[in-house]
Amino acid sequence: MIDFLSPLSKSVLAHREVLPVGVLGKQVKLHSKHGELPDLKGVKFAILGIKENRNDIDYIGGEVCFEAFRKEFYSLYPGNWTHKIVDLGDIENGVTVEDTCFAVKTVVEALLKKGIIPLILGGSQDLVYAHYRSYDSQENMVNLVNVDAKFDLGDAEANISNHSYIGKIIVDEPYNLFNYSTLGYQSFLNPPGEISLMEKLYFDAYRLGEITSDITIVEPIMRDADMVVLDVNTIKSAEISYKNAISPNGFDGREICAIARYAGISNRVSSFGVYELKNFNEVRSGAMLVAQILWYFIEGVNFRIADDAFQDEKRYKTYKVPIDDEVLVFKKSNETGRWWIELPFILNVNNKLKSKTLLPCTYGEYLSACNQEIPERWFKARRKNEV
Repeated sequence: MIDFLSPLSKSVLAHREVLPVGVLGKQVKLHSKHGELPDLKGVKFAILGIKENRNDIDYIGGEVCFEAFRKEFYSLYPGNWTHKIVDLGDIENGVTVEDTCFAVKTVVEALLKKGIIPLILGGSQDLVYAHYRSYDSQENMVNLVNVDAKFDLGDAEANISNHSYIGKIIVDEPYNLFNYSTLGYQSFLNPPGEISLMEKLYFDAYRLGEITSDITIVEPIMRDADMVVLDVNTIKSAEISYKNAISPNGFDGREICAIARYAGISNRVSSFGVYELKNFNEVRSGAMLVAQILWYFIEGVNFRIADDAFQDEKRYKTYKVPIDDEVLVFKKSNETGRWWIELPFILNVNNKLKSKTLLPCTYGEYLSACNQEIPERWFKARRKNEV
């Protein structure tokens, strides 16, 4: 892993020295010398920069720089946290994009095996493909959540780009993807064919207006995710940077930080990435917002509650709701009040779901079932299980 990582710049290291006592910069372990990684024992989070952006459809030779994000993140004070953080520095561009992706897969996979959550600062979003491939050695299927204004499905047969990589995740072997969810898509930025394809594949898609009107619907989606990635262009340009963003519509700073915290609270999320980052050295407010996104994700992880031990019947209540020929089984945690719905295993189906699966849901979905309405996410998950 160390062969692929470059240490932090002298500018970042110098900035750390002048920070006040108690800030994150004084507590984070740093990769400061070539060939010498900090001790990873007991570490929960690893910040990792990936400078690759050559598959950006608008690429004209500009380089990605993460110094501004790190300086702002280091200046923040931690919450009441117990987990350790390390900054591993950056993965530099390889001779080819494929070389960079191999390095990304290798490093992220090594971190996952150590139980360390990678916090990725990424260039162009096609890197999500390499990020996803780091899960190939995992036994379970992967649920991917993308906070993005676009689906990024693209043409699986065409060259990969930052707007066309999900299609390759779907069709390339090994087939590990169980569900793909997009949060905050904007209809006018997506071809009608891709919107239709999302429905045919039983993937979850939530429009920007749906989420901004009720941010809490994000929680059960994140609770079922393994990896969460975020395109900074889903944030409105007035919030992130008029210089480095183009959309007048999108999430505001409070909403995007709430989404990051929901991702952190999920007991299942094992990696988190912020992509489409450019050089924010002259845009301090944008760099600070990205730093706060990471802060809120870490905050969420530090407050995770293991409320999904369903072998202990004393920790939850079970509700059975008959609908037509189905009996939907809901479970509610006595500790947190969070809800799940049982997704039965379908016999004679060749997939990695070998037992009954509990799908996170909301109390509202339970009430809808009581009114004889089958929850849409349950139906989609059931159909994917049968295909």
